[in-house]
Amino acid sequence: MQSTSKNTYIGISLAVLAAIIWSGNFIIARGVIARIPPISLAFYRWLLATVVILPFAIGKFRTEWSVVRKSWWYLFWAALTGITLFNTFVYIGAHYTSAINLALIGTTSSPIIATIMARIFLKEKIGPLKLLGLMLCLCGVLYLLSNGSMANLMKLKFSTGDLWVLAAAFCFAVYNTLVKKKPKGISPINFLFVAFLLGTLLLLPFFLWEMNRTEKIIWDRELFLAIIYLGVGASVICFWIWNIAIGKLGAARTILFGNLIPIFGILGAVIFLGEKFTVNHVIGMSLVFVGIMLANVRLRREH
Repeated sequence: MQSTSKNTYIGISLAVLAAIIWSGNFIIARGVIARIPPISLAFYRWLLATVVILPFAIGKFRTEWSVVRKSWWYLFWAALTGITLFNTFVYIGAHYTSAINLALIGTTSSPIIATIMARIFLKEKIGPLKLLGLMLCLCGVLYLLSNGSMANLMKLKFSTGDLWVLAAAFCFAVYNTLVKKKPKGISPINFLFVAFLLGTLLLLPFFLWEMNRTEKIIWDRELFLAIIYLGVGASVICFWIWNIAIGKLGAARTILFGNLIPIFGILGAVIFLGEKFTVNHVIGMSLVFVGIMLANVRLRREH
């Protein structure tokens, strides 16, 4: 009994820590917009993540190579959506909208899209409570996108940054849907390594294109630390401790802690970037969180 309780506390602590670290992705995305172009930021992040995870994954990669080779097309789409496009779109969006909107819209709209995709492509059932929760989430996201204005909603006058973040959320939803169909013969660490590697290689031509069209990056201690935070902290460490949390709490309970990401993201944006947190943010976020909780009521009971 004591061991079970200890595992629960460890799992909760690790899940909360992962949410805190992941929230920093949106703060850095907004904080370095004048220092490094978006594609370069994504490229250096995933290049570093690939190098760091390589020693831990190379053994599994060799023994599982036959499965990796057979699953090449699947791994390509997983890497493209979850690694190459998702964060790159977030970093592009950071040039047009606040870190608060990045965190709120990016993390709240993705579960909605993923649920719809799971229903269409994986034939997962959507019960009455889940449907109600989904509708509340959708209302919350639309409220955030329209900045609480019915006129903006009717005319679809959303900011460029918000649309980039929506595109990012769509890509991550596709990635999450693909992860549910991950080949059994590929271990979690090898899956991450291959996704990181492929995602980085897919970014390479766009990185080179961007280098020829933007000013030279001026590297300093702060920018190096930002890349290390993203490449090691928000990529390798977060995925590692999140997987441990899943092992101790179960996937259904752990995923609920992802709802803390926008909260920590908002706090960070207010503290470090001086952004304003408005009533519209409170209303939109409340609708989304209530919707998410309703959508997971049955899930929690089953676990």
